[in-house]
Amino acid sequence: MELKVVEDKRTLRDWMELPWQIYRNDANWIPHLRQDIEKVFDPERNKLLRKGKGPGGVDNCIRWVLYDALEQPMGRIAAFINHKTAWTERQPTGGIGFFECRNDPKAAQLLFDTARDWLKDKGMEAMDGPVNLGDRNMYWGLLIENFKDAPIYGANYNPPYYKDLFEAYGFQIYFNQLFFKRSAETVVQPIFHRKYQQLVNDPDIRMHDGRGRTLQQIATDFCTVYNDAWVDHVNHKPMEPATALKIVKAMAPVMDRRLLIFIRHKDRPIAVYISLPELNEIFRFVNGNLNWWGKLKFVWHKWRGAVKNVTGIVFGVAKDWQGKGIEGALIVYGEQMIVKPGHYKDTILTWVGDFNPKMIKVCRNLEAVNYRTLATYRYLFDRSRPFERHPIIDKKENRS
Repeated sequence: MELKVVEDKRTLRDWMELPWQIYRNDANWIPHLRQDIEKVFDPERNKLLRKGKGPGGVDNCIRWVLYDALEQPMGRIAAFINHKTAWTERQPTGGIGFFECRNDPKAAQLLFDTARDWLKDKGMEAMDGPVNLGDRNMYWGLLIENFKDAPIYGANYNPPYYKDLFEAYGFQIYFNQLFFKRSAETVVQPIFHRKYQQLVNDPDIRMHDGRGRTLQQIATDFCTVYNDAWVDHVNHKPMEPATALKIVKAMAPVMDRRLLIFIRHKDRPIAVYISLPELNEIFRFVNGNLNWWGKLKFVWHKWRGAVKNVTGIVFGVAKDWQGKGIEGALIVYGEQMIVKPGHYKDTILTWVGDFNPKMIKVCRNLEAVNYRTLATYRYLFDRSRPFERHPIIDKKENRS
């Protein structure tokens, strides 16, 4: 086996195309978009990359591709340091991600060892994986339960044996990421309908979706609720209006404004539930490449109504309004305005950390089912050091 740094056209091509080899016999697999992956490693588009003299012109990220004796790619990995979060942990912690490998423990060990040594040389004392040099909602975690359902957009998917490769090396679960699914046929509990009706009759409360509002107005509302809802989150930093606008603009080409639900009190937004059409129901037809031909396919399948389900990506209630039935009212509004008219079917609630008991309770109260689990693993370089899982969030807090 030979390990090479990704720094020329051949290694970059082999690193990008290896997943098609790993999953060639897996009918469930839907490849990540090449264009999305490229953004992660482009210092002009990912501000977390620090420009320097390393591979790709950055000094806090590196990629390797592993070749077998016949010089065929058999594994890959990326290692990186997020300088905004690395030193907020109990020990300086880097990340590994985009791991793909044949079912070969020696190959996996070589990939993990190489990433560990690089991170150690950079001052790290642990590594999390598989994670992303970016937001947690994309490319984060290892699939450990339910390998039958097709992956949703942005969520990692992998063969079952990856769990064995990670755990044999010594990785331990730092936290689980729970994915819930709620059927459109499930009736919301009467208590939520009663609270919804109370709010509808309150002259100071208004519920609405994103129709008729500009991207700037949607971004401002989203930013306000985000900062009011996650204010007590560990390592939370207030979202800047410019960041919120960038996120909303990125969603604009695929968003359905009926799926952007807000609740206001005296015109101040106090709750938000943002969902998107489940894009992988279309992206399964473009084979991971949104080039001009892929874009034509995307437009065609979107027009013909290929998307039947939605994915909830943000669900938040301002701290002062948590525990007052607002959460249920958001769901009832969606039921009245989206489900009953038959616009979409099932809803997937993504990325609920197992360290967040209140959000888990909300999902279960809505009779959503935990249908899939991913895990974020951590590996401590000092093997004698005691391992600790992610702390449980105080029950008075509501974060997802």
